[in-house]
Amino acid sequence: MTHLPPLDRRRLIETMILAGGAAAFGAPAWSRALAGGGGDPHHRGWQWLVGNWDVWHRRLKERLAGSDDWAEFAGRSACWLTLGGLGTIDDNIMDLPGGEYRGFGIRAFDPATQRWSTWWVDGRNPTRIDPPVVGRFDGDAGVFTGRDTFKERDIDVRFRWHDVHGARPNWDQGFSTDGGKSWEINWRNYFTRTAAVPTALPRLADASDLPQARDFDFLVGNWKVQHRRLKKRLTGNTDWIDFDGTFVNWPVLGGRGNAGDNVMNFPGAPFRGVGIRTLDPKAGEWLSWWLDGRNPSAIAPPVRGGFKGGVGTFIGDDSFEGRPIRTRVLWSRITAVSARWEQAFSVDGGATWETNWISDFERTA
Repeated sequence: MTHLPPLDRRRLIETMILAGGAAAFGAPAWSRALAGGGGDPHHRGWQWLVGNWDVWHRRLKERLAGSDDWAEFAGRSACWLTLGGLGTIDDNIMDLPGGEYRGFGIRAFDPATQRWSTWWVDGRNPTRIDPPVVGRFDGDAGVFTGRDTFKERDIDVRFRWHDVHGARPNWDQGFSTDGGKSWEINWRNYFTRTAAVPTALPRLADASDLPQARDFDFLVGNWKVQHRRLKKRLTGNTDWIDFDGTFVNWPVLGGRGNAGDNVMNFPGAPFRGVGIRTLDPKAGEWLSWWLDGRNPSAIAPPVRGGFKGGVGTFIGDDSFEGRPIRTRVLWSRITAVSARWEQAFSVDGGATWETNWISDFERTA
């Protein structure tokens, strides 16, 4: 079997949909998931976390150093469902001894493997999404593992969740330098629910010294969306497909990030996806990633850019059907109740562009 890169696999799926409709897949897992995850016993693994929480943390001051000196501090967390219940976004404030720390988690469930992937965005380094840890819950406990680096050392990472349906769910993080034979637990936290319905955490007061932090304020809220997408891309095709959808966007990282949950009512095969945006405060630019619900174990490469004269322009490198391309995203026509998003591809390094997707947003809340 030929293994396609994640984005090319996604686009192959789109091509098959256009050729034969949803029946071409025999009701694929991600299509069933849109209606609630089918009969999979693990797809509801994170619904217990939805809401707001006070969090007590205990973290080793020095990791992988043989230390037993711990720091204790408070925090808060807010968690929302995405991908029709098959994903979450959780925003976090941690009152570290050296100052407030922000970060957020992204999770997505793959019905094909019955595993969840969890990514982390560190607010101190918001240009990077950490490699995922992957696993699932069985009963009140969950184990998630992955690979990463720590101070230029390759390590195994393990997240464990305990008593998640109890009065005080708790989590620990472990690092291993010997392939998982032994683990140093370096972070523990304990959750106490404060609200069943999530509300956004306080934003950072940085509008004066970092005005770009307000660039995406217009997008927070609920929207209905009218989409137009080229039937075939980079072929000279001029036939468009029209369909509608919905969009919900939440602020994270104190306003220096946001995450949007999308429902695309594509003819014959509706799907979902999550847009993830973070501000690089050093460059004054935003990065924007895409997590496609049809390929929930991978996050696409970002586009990067900013706003000038009321128009946001974001560009990045990608591939399409095995060809290297540049992708451009534009935000325009922004008012209090409307906005337009456009996507274009270029095969000549940005000398020319083919616009292949236009989405018009109308605020509903």
